[in-house]
Parts: sequence; C-alpha cells; structure tokens
Amino acid sequence: MLARISIGIAAMMVGVLIVAAYVNSREDDASLIPVATGEKAPAGLTRFYDQKLDWTPCAGSLCTWVRVPLDYDKPAGETIRLRVKLRPATSGKAEGRIFVNPGGPGGSGVGFVNTFASLTSDEVLRDRDIVGFDPRGVGQSDPVTCESDATFDKLIALDPDPDTLKLVDKLGNGFRALGKACVKNSGALASHVSTDEAARDLDVLRALMGQKKLDYYGASYGTQLGATYADLFPRRAGAMVLDGAVDPSRRKERQGFDQAKSFQRELKAYIASCLEDGNCPLGDDQKDANDNIVELLASLEKTPIKTRFDRKLTEGAAIYGIAYAMYDPDSWTVLTTGLVRAGFGDGSILLTLSDQYYGRRQDGTYRDNGAQSFYAIRCLDFPKAPGDGQISKLLPDYRKVSPVFGGVMAWSAAECQNWPAKSEHPQRAVRAEGAGPIVVIGSTRDPATPYRWAETLAKDLSSGILVTRKGDGHTGYGVGSACIDRVVDRYLAFHEEPTGPVTCDDTH
Repeated sequence: MLARISIGIAAMMVGVLIVAAYVNSREDDASLIPVATGEKAPAGLTRFYDQKLDWTPCAGSLCTWVRVPLDYDKPAGETIRLRVKLRPATSGKAEGRIFVNPGGPGGSGVGFVNTFASLTSDEVLRDRDIVGFDPRGVGQSDPVTCESDATFDKLIALDPDPDTLKLVDKLGNGFRALGKACVKNSGALASHVSTDEAARDLDVLRALMGQKKLDYYGASYGTQLGATYADLFPRRAGAMVLDGAVDPSRRKERQGFDQAKSFQRELKAYIASCLEDGNCPLGDDQKDANDNIVELLASLEKTPIKTRFDRKLTEGAAIYGIAYAMYDPDSWTVLTTGLVRAGFGDGSILLTLSDQYYGRRQDGTYRDNGAQSFYAIRCLDFPKAPGDGQISKLLPDYRKVSPVFGGVMAWSAAECQNWPAKSEHPQRAVRAEGAGPIVVIGSTRDPATPYRWAETLAKDLSSGILVTRKGDGHTGYGVGSACIDRVVDRYLAFHEEPTGPVTCDDTH
C-alpha cells in the first residue's frame, strides 16, 4: 500500500491540475451542476430529496453539503450534514455519475475521488462524473467524536493479544471507555452511524445528483455499504462493482478467524517472495522465516525496543506494522528492512508501518477520525460480541491457523462488548432481489477481505457475478491486473457486465 499511495498521489495531482483548470474556466457554467431527479420521495423525506444544493469549487472539483435526517425513523427531527465532492467528466458533458467509497469503515469518500480517478480508465473519466461523500460520522461530514488523540493513543498501545486476566480486563476497559466517550461527545449521532443509515443517505445523494439508478464502486468496507444499498433499494441499483468483498452475514468471531487465515496466507506469500530473490534475511526456508518472525514478536512482548521516535516498538505495534504491509506487495521490501532492523534493536520502520495502519502522524495526531469512527460504525453494525471466556476457548484454533496474527484477530472480536451506543438497524445478510448485475471482486490472497467472503457475497446476492483475481494484496482494481481493469472499466463506462464468472490470473 505504501507504493500504491505514492503512485496514486502523483497521478492524483495531475488530475487535480487538469480538472482545476477546467472547472475554474467554467465556474458559471450551469451544465456542471447536477439537477435532481424530482422523483417522489419516500414518506416523510421530501425535504431531503428536494433540497437545493450550493456547489462551490474545491481543489479542482465541486463540493457541496447535503442534509439528511439523523434518524430515518424520525425524519422530521434533527438533521446532519454530509460533505460531497464531484469531479466533472473530462468531456464536459457527463453521461452519468459514479459514486465511490474507499472502505474502512471510516474512510473518506471525498478524499478518495481523485485517487479513484488515478486508477480508472480514460473512458470512465471522459463520460462520467466521479462523486465521493464522507459517510455520516466520518471526515468532513458531521463527525462522530470520541476520545482525544492522546487518549486514543493509549488505547491502541494496549496489548491486542493479552495473555493474563489483568491485560484482558485492561483491553476490555479501554474499548468500553472509547464507547462511552463516543456517546458523551457525539450524543445521538453515536447511535446513528450504521451502514444501513449510510446506505439510505446514499439514495438521497443519488436522487440529488440526478441519477435514476446508482452506479457505484466500493472497495473493502465499501462493498458492505454498496451491498446494503442494493438490498434496500434493489430497483435503484445500477452498475455496481464491489471490490474486496466483505461478507455481511458473518459473525464477528468468524470474520476474525477468516482474516487470521488470510493474513497468514499472505505472510507465507511474502516469505516465498523473499526466498525467491535469494539470500533472504528472514531465514533459510518458509518455516525458518516464519519461526524467526514469531520469535521476534515474542521477544518484543517481553522487551519492547527503541525507535527513532519517543515511543518503543511493542509486540502489538509490530503485528499491526506487518499486517499493514500485507495489503500491498509493493511494500514488502520495506517490511523486510523493518524486520531486519528490528532484529538489531531498531523498531522505527515497523512502528511507522503500524502508524500508517491507524492513520497516526509522528506528532501523535491522527489524519482524521477514521480510526475511531471505525469502531463506532462496526459496533452498531455487529453489536453481538463474544465474551472473554468464549474467546479464550477459540484462541487455540486462531493461533493454529496463524501463529503471527491469530491472537490479535481473536481478541478483536471483543471490541464491542457492552458498547453503550445502540442501533435499531444492525447489519443483516443481503439478497438484493430485483437488482441489476452486481460485480463482486475477490483476490485469492487478499489478507483483509478473504476470497471466501467474495464467493459468499456473490452467491448471496440474487444477481451477483463473481470476478476472481488470482494474486496478492487487498482489492483488485487499479493494482496492475489488465483483466480486472477491463471488466470494471467496461461495466462502469458502458454498462457491459460480464456474462458469467470471470477469473483473472495475476500470478503469471
């Protein structure tokens, strides 16, 4: 992911300059401004579907604020604001609009617009506006506010794989304190940042953007949001691409188990890549290298090591640093250097990778509220958390499938124990009966969203089409697979969906 981010930024800046010149030269051109569909709104929601928007230039695009109800069950009550960004089609005459979401939960759709533009094809950019929005509670939209950066820093510094009752209690108390802070500092909003409600917001945006149907690209958690939208509004679902699929039907403890296996699988691929280059510093063979990583982590649990910063590298931070590098093979050489240096007592690189995982800056501040809103959203969507006793029973199975990640993934299922905010709309399994074709992309060695999740989601959706990418890393679009890119580009640009399952082999 590190290399992909830098490449994305370079391409994104070119796109910003081009669109900035175009938008600035036509600020008074009404053709750039979306016109609402004027459709009959659902009961009680007319003022939201008919609202007038004030668009202003922003960083080479157009931005606006949209009002939505805090609680869709009480649409006459309090409202909240969403931030929306539109990147105009380069042709000057859009034939439609594609809504995008980068995942998380907690990722900024506004921030993703130009990144998506750097990944997609000229055909898509020529004829389609790209629309991103920060989901409720996230980023520039009215944000869910929980703990201060300094307090949250202490939470993520706790041992994520506790091996004593005292440490178990400390971790549990830390997350309960986070939940209480969300309720105290965000009020009612803390109970209204579910994916179900964000999907309802998306339909308001669809209508205001003048789209009779929603064309959509969602990555990672963005697939859960897109699938939920299709389930709520199947007749409004247009060309939808769900890349790096989440399976909404899985319980939290099952999600963690699947991820433990998939992260370990990708770690094995990483080690194999190192061994293929010859003179791999991790070890002489697969077992030796894996054992050396486990031994390093065990030593860090006993004695954290120094870094160039004012913090030490702990076992937990090292695990998250390794996990972060699994998202993108381009970062594997950085990880190797980090592991070697950690072996010599310098944890700086692994700590930096861990900070990237959480969006933490070196000065102790966070890029945005993404890390905290992640928990606020997840704990409304999946409120049923296993107890400490149940997790203790599951630990041997988790650690068997992943000596490196198993313990952390097992205890992650406990994050929402006794979460104080409650939702009337938790996540449910999706079917989307009556929706048009929905393309579901799964990568066979995706660490974060295991391939089996894509298989299940494509099967659960009444019109799901599974597109398989044989390869490493998280998500499949815009990462070097001409086959995947062709499938997505044809669907988003021309609404030409695959006629059946597709397999793209990136391993050759």
